[in-house]
Amino acid sequence: MMDEIVNKLAGLGVAGLVLVGLVATSSYAGAVAITTSLAFLGGPFGMIGGAVALTLIAGVSSMIAKVGVETLAKAVVQELKKSGRSETSIIQEINNFPMITQGLRSQLREYVRLV
Repeated sequence: MMDEIVNKLAGLGVAGLVLVGLVATSSYAGAVAITTSLAFLGGPFGMIGGAVALTLIAGVSSMIAKVGVETLAKAVVQELKKSGRSETSIIQEINNFPMITQGLRSQLREYVRLV
């Protein structure tokens, strides 16, 4: 039974980890924990919104795995420059973003100057 659950969660990838994290922090147990976690993740759209959010998380994480974080981040920088954002504002946003390594942060700052 446990192997079956683990296999299903592994099939969900990152989305499965998000769901496990939400269920683990829930004050409920069983099906109610899953239901409330999906409703929490879905915000005003409830459980259905939570299911959609997990689907989006799975899709985005799959894309990041295929393309690579650095390539995707550089593409975002290019789009920001195309949309008229200044180098200073993009670099400031890169500096303030908490979830990237110093190495990637440095590469992106240099890339902003080159593009």
